[in-house]
Amino acid sequence: MNNINILLFNISRSSGMLTDLRLILESSRHPYIQCVDSPIQNWEAGILDRSVSQILSTQKPNVFILVLDLGQFELAAMLFPLLRKAAADVPILVVADTDQPEDIWKLVRLGVDDFIVPPLSQLSVLPRLWQLIGTITEEEELIQRLKEKLGLHQFVGKNPAFVEELQKIPVVAKYHVGVLISGETGTGKELIARAIHYLSPQANKPFVPVHCGAIPAELAENELFGHEQGAFTGAHSRQLGLVQEANEGTIFLDDVDCLPLSVQMKLLRFLQEKEYRRLGSPQRQIAHVRVLAASNTSLEAKVASGGFRQDLYYRLKIVTFNLPPLRQRPEDILPLAHHFLAQYATEFKKPVTGFSEAAFQKLCVHNWPGNVRELENVIAGAVVLCHRSILTEQDLVLSYDTQDIQESYQQAKKKVVEDFDKRYVQALLALHQGNISKAAIAAQKNRRAFWEIIRKHDIDVQRFKLSNVQNA
Repeated sequence: MNNINILLFNISRSSGMLTDLRLILESSRHPYIQCVDSPIQNWEAGILDRSVSQILSTQKPNVFILVLDLGQFELAAMLFPLLRKAAADVPILVVADTDQPEDIWKLVRLGVDDFIVPPLSQLSVLPRLWQLIGTITEEEELIQRLKEKLGLHQFVGKNPAFVEELQKIPVVAKYHVGVLISGETGTGKELIARAIHYLSPQANKPFVPVHCGAIPAELAENELFGHEQGAFTGAHSRQLGLVQEANEGTIFLDDVDCLPLSVQMKLLRFLQEKEYRRLGSPQRQIAHVRVLAASNTSLEAKVASGGFRQDLYYRLKIVTFNLPPLRQRPEDILPLAHHFLAQYATEFKKPVTGFSEAAFQKLCVHNWPGNVRELENVIAGAVVLCHRSILTEQDLVLSYDTQDIQESYQQAKKKVVEDFDKRYVQALLALHQGNISKAAIAAQKNRRAFWEIIRKHDIDVQRFKLSNVQNA
């Protein structure tokens, strides 16, 4: 088993809690625990940022533990965004000398993963520490190294369907097979493609992304396969093409369904034979390229309508990734929002540290047609214009969701009402960490009626029960 590295940040004025915590960890009989105290002396914003960066340049913790006293949440609010920016996936455990619900809510709003209040014991500390860290598998280590190497911090979230797709990356990366990535705009298809490339044996070779939808149909073959001098009017010199540019590496064909049928046929031949011809050349060219493709529409429907070649479709989809839209990942909205808040507050040098309760509800109820990319842009814009430490609902400028006007009025209305019903309940469950009683009170409904709504929409309450929050 790998070492479990714990990085301790002590803000407490008393050494009692820190001493008790160390005794518990050292007496756990776990030979792999390594605790390191953070040597932060100065808590001024600029100096603190440099101190955290310097510490994490030499330490690779599995968990941060922050020990603080009542009334020290301002210091925690300064530290949390810096930790999230530098190590987005490392859980934060707070040991806090408080039992007040409003203090616990402050910690939740800051994005803490778990908290413990005195008195400390092995029973209260160790099981929660193991639950936060979990069993570190080889695949998870590969994913973590990938995130550290590429800064792919958009891979934030614990939604089971999303995590299941992520766990396929290090396995698929080892094999030179066709991959088709499906998902709506803004779900992270290019991130998945880059991850596969940089975990593959071709990681030190070129990664060439091609946005097929931005290439005019008459130029698609030329862009991919190139041309010889004089091949057509204006061809004053040879152009090698993007396939040759990606030789020995990976080419990523986003919006692959936008390629014209004639180019699809030549792409299929290239996938089968590894050969192609430049425009105006009788000679065969050879390139060893891994082809990853993506689409935000149903390629099966395109095949059925004759807009996409069936043989190419099956050649591309040996392995598939299906990225869920953000509206199907309600439990990930808050972690993503905190991540982007920390990122842009640091980038823009703004003292914004969290969200109001109303702002969080607004984020959770929104349908997010633009998915994670839309959420990122909303948070970035809010941080730019905010002059307070907390983002309110007025700071969040959201787009209107478009409806299908091909439906009847009653059908459209029913769909909107049901969709809102489900998202509203999910938002309250997320806000109250899966506590049905508290969520029902907030909705001003009795618990039985609220539970019936949960059953109607088949909502998994366990998804919202954070292991990091005690339901008071």
